Amino acid sequence: MSMTAWLGIDNPFLVPLDDKFSIHREVKEPWLALQRAAQEEGLDCQLVSSHRDFTRQLAIWNRKWRGEATLYDAQGKALNHSALSDDEKIDAILTWSALPGGSRHHWGSDIDVFDKQAVHEWGQPFELVDSEYRESGPCFGLACWMDENLHRFGFSRPFLEDRGGVAVELWHLTHTSTASTFEQQRRADALADALKQADMEGKEAVLERIDSLFERYVLNRGIR
Repeated sequence: MSMTAWLGIDNPFLVPLDDKFSIHREVKEPWLALQRAAQEEGLDCQLVSSHRDFTRQLAIWNRKWRGEATLYDAQGKALNHSALSDDEKIDAILTWSALPGGSRHHWGSDIDVFDKQAVHEWGQPFELVDSEYRESGPCFGLACWMDENLHRFGFSRPFLEDRGGVAVELWHLTHTSTASTFEQQRRADALADALKQADMEGKEAVLERIDSLFERYVLNRGIR
């Protein structure tokens, strides 16, 4: 495997699903099988996102750092961007998003999903937040179905427990065996080197904390 594939800089394992989404070649068939099984139960399981490269993750980070996208605390409450210190912005972003080079979406093994038809019938703006996957939310039925069935297709949820790192994301699925190869490649020093070369907002503040951020958020070991 290329040493930079896990950073999202290049990934030779991707295949297209359609004109919008790409996925790891080993994950395509398990994903389609999962989708068909959900459909048989009346659930319209569709992708919100799949592969996302370093450049795309960098754009998301910069937009959030500049206050062009809302930041939330771990409970999903909107924060006042202008009142946050640099360290507070870093933690707010990383609770719900990822560093460029530190996202599991770089690998093509991880996807975000929703019940498209249920959201359409719900008739409210969809924000990909926790409440939409809980009781009374449009994706609750899908979330419950996934509780019982993900393992049948080799998937699991990497962010199912709040350890004080990444918040719980019921929509985020990983193809466990495929992702494990990328997980073994991750290194804090390689991530730091990639960030040093990037046109990244808040870079100095991030690099000052890179070792602890790597442990807490990239590896999602949280606060010990």
